Amino acid sequence: MPDYDLLVLGGGTGGYAAAFRAAQLGKRVALVEQSKVGGTCLHWGCIPAKAMLESGDLLAKIGKAADFGIQIPPATGIDTTVVGARRDKIVAKMHAGLKSLFKKNNAR
Repeated sequence: MPDYDLLVLGGGTGGYAAAFRAAQLGKRVALVEQSKVGGTCLHWGCIPAKAMLESGDLLAKIGKAADFGIQIPPATGIDTTVVGARRDKIVAKMHAGLKSLFKKNNAR
């Protein structure tokens, strides 16, 4: 079993930030996360919710296009499958970026 200077419990924003900083300072770091690094915010909370809210905001703006002199046929609704796929793509991209930061900072 390898020796570590620091064991971080939880891979949310606070946990991975602590792990990266300790690794940057030359410490051997291990991070323990029961699910995916990034925590609730990245995978189930803030980021997915904001991605879906953006679709609703865009629909609301399109509904007011005529106020700006832009003629657009009325929007008839939202394709939730496409909204969900876009949300999942955003989360996956951010998760991949976070995993690359683990490699860059030599944190496990």
